[in-house]
Amino acid sequence: MSQAGAPVLALTCGEPAGIGPELAVMLAADGAPPARVVAVGDPALLAERAAMIGREVQVQALAPGEPPPAARQGVLPVWPVALRAPSRPGELDIANACHVLETLDVALHACRSGQAAGMVTAPLHKGVILDAGHAGFTGHTEYLRDACGVDEVVMMLATDRALHAREAWGQGDAALRVALATTHLPLREVADAITGPRLRRLLHILHADLHRWFGVVAPRIAVCGLNPHAGEGGHLGREELDVIIPALEALRAEGLDLDGPLPADTLFTPRHLEGVDAVLAMYHDQGLPVLKYAGFGRAANITLGLPLVRTSVDHGTALDLAGRGVADPGSLSVAVALAADMARRGCAA
Repeated sequence: MSQAGAPVLALTCGEPAGIGPELAVMLAADGAPPARVVAVGDPALLAERAAMIGREVQVQALAPGEPPPAARQGVLPVWPVALRAPSRPGELDIANACHVLETLDVALHACRSGQAAGMVTAPLHKGVILDAGHAGFTGHTEYLRDACGVDEVVMMLATDRALHAREAWGQGDAALRVALATTHLPLREVADAITGPRLRRLLHILHADLHRWFGVVAPRIAVCGLNPHAGEGGHLGREELDVIIPALEALRAEGLDLDGPLPADTLFTPRHLEGVDAVLAMYHDQGLPVLKYAGFGRAANITLGLPLVRTSVDHGTALDLAGRGVADPGSLSVAVALAADMARRGCAA
């Protein structure tokens, strides 16, 4: 799976009308990544996008599962997955929804069969997949959870300065790991989705995987309240009193180091983040705006709780930028570097 210590990573190219294909091209053109990256997508599309954005890249189609050569600048190995219909930058086509899902399935198979040490995903477009008839699709995270047959996963984003153990990245100042108790839910459904058993499962996964993948020996986790001012003693909602506090007390009795529930509007300050290895936010837009303000384009998305390594970019398909060569590959570079680190640490465990 490796050559000179470099793991193989499967990089799915995401929505073909978005910036995913050209980000894969940029990754190969700008320098040899810290892993043997194999794009999973349509070779002709990748070659077309390379020419369109003026990047000199040799797209090298491999046989299914064929090991890639050592990483070289300007060479992009590909495990081919054919488009279902021609794709133009910025123009969505539901005919290619199955293409996008097939790239995920190919990458999953590669990880399970030992052909890859992990997978990195470029952004997909959920609306296109839903409009194509894949009812219930809510995103990469949930799709991979179901495909791997696990009951629970945790979506966590981390800035580039927070990719290692606490001792390596210091405190505060844009060094953040933010995990989510709920992911892609309408806001009115969030409170009902936050239960004591769910919080206990999520915090067990977060605690275990901070140790497994990031080398944090004794993780310290800060937990947001759901309501303003963390409920203010029940005057602004009872979820903290009835659900969150009992769950945290039960986990502390098991030995987990947990702070909270804390008001989200003050938790994300240097004083409260000092010595904290991760924050658990109750919902998507409670924690991620803070993280993306601190490190947008320099952060990666990680799925914890899977039996394999999966990272992703911190942004969407950016249809308005597709085909212009102006997209920023920074988040993809962070996602690849993180996946490579996680794969090495997982193999050493």
